[in-house]
Amino acid sequence: MAPGRRAATAALAVLAAAATGGVGGCATAARPEFPVPMDRLQFWGDCPSLADTLLVLLPGAHMAPRELQEQGFAAALAQRGLACDLVIVDSHLGHLVDRSVLRRLHAEVVQPARERGYRRLWLAGISLGGFLSLGYAARHPGAVDGVFTIAPYLGRRPLLQDIAAAGSAGAWAAAARPREADDLEYDLWTWLARPAAARPPVWLGYGSEDRLAEGHRLLARELPPAQVSAVPGGHDWPPWRRLWSEWLDRGLLPARCPA
Repeated sequence: MAPGRRAATAALAVLAAAATGGVGGCATAARPEFPVPMDRLQFWGDCPSLADTLLVLLPGAHMAPRELQEQGFAAALAQRGLACDLVIVDSHLGHLVDRSVLRRLHAEVVQPARERGYRRLWLAGISLGGFLSLGYAARHPGAVDGVFTIAPYLGRRPLLQDIAAAGSAGAWAAAARPREADDLEYDLWTWLARPAAARPPVWLGYGSEDRLAEGHRLLARELPPAQVSAVPGGHDWPPWRRLWSEWLDRGLLPARCPA
């Protein structure tokens, strides 16, 4: 792997560890949880009132929700006239470093959405956002109806090598042990090792030249081929936009508003 790619992948590993308890920190005095809510951009679908379905989109590291809007992700959904609302949630570095991102996602986004009346909820994410989408689904059984992960970070290289050597996530999980008390990479892959019927559908899209494609190909082995899409390109916006558009055209999101 080229030095630049190693550095970028190592940075993702550090951020993922910070998000899930893998980076140590000093104890702090008790304080109110989540004093400042997560920033977000909300986009309403074509329904005259609340839609049945909410799509929650998580940006990658160093991305803000506005950047995904500027790249056309919200417009692509609107152009198709789908009966689905969209919220792009800012999982910025502060939420990663203080390890609150998954708890915040549950308490500030998913749980309130269910209470408001959304009957179906999909998670989607890019790069580190894809990792967090899968991690949330793994740790909150039944909380989401599906996940679309785009070019996700999927764990440290030694972990991926162990899974590859085992031949499958199931074979690896039979003997694997978490590295620490709060090991999201372990939780994610043991969840993926379960039978497909025991978890919500997972869809994967990635660029065939992506620097993280080693992990993507491992994940693809655990999914039905119809739920995997690889397009030309690397870890960048052109393949991500194409994968997003193609996924929206698969008919997974409702086209008709609730009565």
